[in-house]
Amino acid sequence: MNSILTKKKPEKFLTKPLKSNAGRNFSGQITVRHRGKGVKRLYRLVDFGQEKINMTGRIIAIEYDPNRTAFLALVEYNDSSKRYILAPNGLKTGDKIICAPQAEIKTGNRMMLKNIPVGTEVYNIEIEPDKGAKMVRSAGAAARIMAHENKFTQLEMPSKEIRRVKSECFATIGQCSHAEYRFENKNKAGSRRLKGWRPCVRGSAMNPCDHPHGGGEGRTSIGLRYPKTPWGKPALGVKTRSKNKWTNKMIVKRRHKN
Repeated sequence: MNSILTKKKPEKFLTKPLKSNAGRNFSGQITVRHRGKGVKRLYRLVDFGQEKINMTGRIIAIEYDPNRTAFLALVEYNDSSKRYILAPNGLKTGDKIICAPQAEIKTGNRMMLKNIPVGTEVYNIEIEPDKGAKMVRSAGAAARIMAHENKFTQLEMPSKEIRRVKSECFATIGQCSHAEYRFENKNKAGSRRLKGWRPCVRGSAMNPCDHPHGGGEGRTSIGLRYPKTPWGKPALGVKTRSKNKWTNKMIVKRRHKN
């Protein structure tokens, strides 16, 4: 992993302090469990949109980002300005990229979906034009262009779900970097603690007052027809997606379970 990373400190003007909320919301209530502590980090300001459109840039560094699973590429443009972007697999220091409505089909180039051939892998995809990329941004993720129809493009997502996206939206050619992230071994519990994760205890090891799976003598079964969350709701095999979500109409084929 470290062989492709550039040994340098992050660009100072492209970072800002990141306050740790330990999984709490504005009123102090815990909304995400098992979070807290961890080392201090700086947030990298990543260009998820098209800040430097129709301008060629040169990759001057590939950097680690403690806030996400993928690597970042530091790009220097023709006007001497610098931006962080999500690095694709195969991008090296010295390579040139461009963001334009229509450009060469090359790893790292960013363009409109309607100008990308069918079968090409893309990542860092917009949902709405000029709103910035929202989809397919994690390490090793890539979507495949299946078809172009009228004002929409059909994409096969990493989950094998097929959905329509407006053809005016931008996407980056290639696969998101750090694909081997899923195989990395954390080695020790302290590695997780440094990243801000606190220990998680099994429900069956708790008391009945703390979890529906708790209680009993020794190592017993949960004693229920199906697993439940700490709040008594079904934990596995239950659909949690809202039926009224506005993007439901864009889904052509639902993802299938393995």
